[in-house]
Amino acid sequence: MTSIHSIQYLRGLAACAVVCFHVSEQFGGPFDVGAAGVDVFFVISGFIMWVTTAGSSADPWRFMGRRITRIVPLYWIVTLLTTAGILLKPQFFYSHFLNVANFVGSLFFLPVLQEDALQPIVIQGWTLCYEMMFYLVFTLVLFLGERWRFGVLVSALVAIVALHFVLPAGYARAFTDPVVIEFAAGVVVARLWLQGARLPLGAALALAGAGFFLLAAGQLFDADLPRALRWGLPAALIVAGAVFAERARPFKPAALPTFLGDASYSIYLWHVVVGVLATGVVLRIGIPAALQPATILVGTLAFSAVLYLVIEKPLITLLHPQRPKAAVKARSAAAAGAAE
Repeated sequence: MTSIHSIQYLRGLAACAVVCFHVSEQFGGPFDVGAAGVDVFFVISGFIMWVTTAGSSADPWRFMGRRITRIVPLYWIVTLLTTAGILLKPQFFYSHFLNVANFVGSLFFLPVLQEDALQPIVIQGWTLCYEMMFYLVFTLVLFLGERWRFGVLVSALVAIVALHFVLPAGYARAFTDPVVIEFAAGVVVARLWLQGARLPLGAALALAGAGFFLLAAGQLFDADLPRALRWGLPAALIVAGAVFAERARPFKPAALPTFLGDASYSIYLWHVVVGVLATGVVLRIGIPAALQPATILVGTLAFSAVLYLVIEKPLITLLHPQRPKAAVKARSAAAAGAAE
């Protein structure tokens, strides 16, 4: 089986970018583009889900069961601890919204809406609401014969996005946000990859480079440009360029970026509540203001990675005892491919 190490690298990079975005936002910095790590995750999710189920008689119930056991336990743990933090120190969680309805809704990926946007207790958990919707659509498609799956899946995702422009404000409109099309982009890249498509190394690197350039130049575009175009399209180019560059020139993976890819879900889920803790420590010990952003960033990344080793990894071992140890493996490593 072919190991797609570049996907693992991108997962780690995307998680770190989101952490950088939130630390930058905390100090009024300019790194808004770090939020595009979410869009990279969405494209990767579509890619991995297609690659790990294509060419096989995938069991829809088993697929959804594995997605739930991979995503939900850690999310619930972080939600419970974030709730406790809000109750104990509400002044440190000023951007969070907690009541009984939102607590229950957050646990089941139906949080409250604020300004037509999903607002779970774990604020970055809005992305998991879209992930779970994508997994539900993907599960339904798996009931079809393999020859029909690609067309039906992509058509369904496109139709979901089309509904966004005709539905009134509410949950239905929120869950049809155009970011959903980013999952379809990942599926398209995965289908091309599985069909053996190739690009010269230079062309693949140029594709990824164009994606990074478009992200960097995003502030030059109209601020009202839909996220799926502003960040989703560059994210798709980056993922496509990375996997085809690796196909053109395979490489031996390095330990640190591979580890960050493994820990990316924990880093993503834990970083806000850990960042609050890191901020409190930094202020208490009196670190100079100029050093605070970097200190909080490093502390947040390090402690979130430790929590992967202490909490998430044992959970994976318990719930997915056959999880592959290598990087994301084509066709057979669904457990390693969570995009969250």
